[in-house]
Amino acid sequence: MNVLVAAGLVFLLSWWLTGRLSTPTSHLYFLDHPNERSLHEVPTPRTGGVAVLTSAVAGLALIVLTDRENQEITATSLATSSVIWIFLAMFVLAVVSFCDDRWGLPTSFRFGVQLVVVVALVVGSGLVVPAVSLPFGNNLELGWLAWPVTVLFLIWMTNLYNFMDGMDGFAGGMTVLGFGLMAYLFWMAHQPAPFVIALVQAAAALGFLQHNFPPARIFMGDVGSIPTGFLAGSLAVLGCQEGVFDLWVPLVIFSPFILDATATLIRRALRGERIWMAHREHYYQRVVLAGWSHRRTVAAEYAVMACCGVLALIYQVSADGQRIIILGAWMMLFLVLAGLVHKQEVSRGR
Repeated sequence: MNVLVAAGLVFLLSWWLTGRLSTPTSHLYFLDHPNERSLHEVPTPRTGGVAVLTSAVAGLALIVLTDRENQEITATSLATSSVIWIFLAMFVLAVVSFCDDRWGLPTSFRFGVQLVVVVALVVGSGLVVPAVSLPFGNNLELGWLAWPVTVLFLIWMTNLYNFMDGMDGFAGGMTVLGFGLMAYLFWMAHQPAPFVIALVQAAAALGFLQHNFPPARIFMGDVGSIPTGFLAGSLAVLGCQEGVFDLWVPLVIFSPFILDATATLIRRALRGERIWMAHREHYYQRVVLAGWSHRRTVAAEYAVMACCGVLALIYQVSADGQRIIILGAWMMLFLVLAGLVHKQEVSRGR
């Protein structure tokens, strides 16, 4: 079966499953009740991630079982050590996150499971970021630091996706664009396994987004955001290890999440706040609280995501001497955006 046809079927399956999970008759109709830290105002189901993951897995199975013409995409290409470890880790994270959505689990337990899973992946498969490319053309070899750096990166990607999944259509849109761009880069590099994984994840997220766009009928929940963030980080590391791109490319692609979450964490830590507690201090939350609607805010965020995607693609094909200019423009973009958010808050008296 053509991979794009399979991706279309994944989209339809995800759309249908998400719609089913949005109805009170669903056995998985677990509600997220608003609190003082929420942006939504009515109880909303939070198991949309079940539809995303189920559809993506079904799409991968369909591609493998029906692949007759393109023998590159087979069970063998998806059965490499790194890919198997990634799938196993995602399964564990999805189960624990589902339990957290349903019954609630201690933060220490959830973080402990994430740490064990990520360390097992890095040690078991050898999946690491071997070096960090410098904009002037040299590589900073990490050596023995590759393991702890990779663990920290994967842990942070796993959690920041969860932190940023707090507004209708936001995480779904980032998943569609981010994984779609990574699928393109893996396709260009003739890497069939990560290509189809990224493609079906993007297609599944697009189906979910039809019900999650403001006003959302359903949320992704931890069961969706935690494994998705982990997968984004894992594919980023895999692409670096295979020489598909250097680390700056996925960092720029996912920077609307990475920079917002990181800057907010640092700001709260400097104020001595408990950084693991829920809050409403992310930039996207501040924009909504300053008076913008969810639709207007998410549309602006989509524009930022598109700009970052374009910058990442330009960086990918640019010469070493040009890359520092691209990264400078990228950083300037976010400095300007931060200033605009502050100006909006001041104008609203916040």
